[in-house]
Amino acid sequence: MDLILWRHAEAEDLEETDEGGGADLSRRLTSKGERQASRMAAWLDRQLPEGIRIYCSPAVRTEQTVIALGRRYKAREELAPDGSVEALLQLAQWPDSRQPTLIVGHQPTLGQTVARLLNMQEATCPIRKGAVWWLRQREREGRLQTVLLTVQTPEML
Repeated sequence: MDLILWRHAEAEDLEETDEGGGADLSRRLTSKGERQASRMAAWLDRQLPEGIRIYCSPAVRTEQTVIALGRRYKAREELAPDGSVEALLQLAQWPDSRQPTLIVGHQPTLGQTVARLLNMQEATCPIRKGAVWWLRQREREGRLQTVLLTVQTPEML
């Protein structure tokens, strides 16, 4: 199974929201964030397999990020900024699903997911805004392994 984790692109600070320090979920992408999302979406569109399931957080910034991809997606409460690794993995049906899954979400949940799946000593892994981490579950010599296929940032495209 492939699990692709995409952190939302650069967003405005809380004090810049329409509410002036209001709701975290209403934070929008900055102009730089819109460019990051567009660059990464163009790369992803060429790489993503057919039949991929796409989920994102209900936050405005994650929906703006995934909209740049131009594919159907579902916003899910489990992926909100206060979401858990367990909820993310359950939604993705990791590692049992036959369908690849793209998750557009937030730190620290994405970094905690990477750290857990790759058995890192740290409890979390830093993930840059707009970056994609592509993980795959595979079997080798009778043992299941999680491998990191690629890490891509908008700046490297």
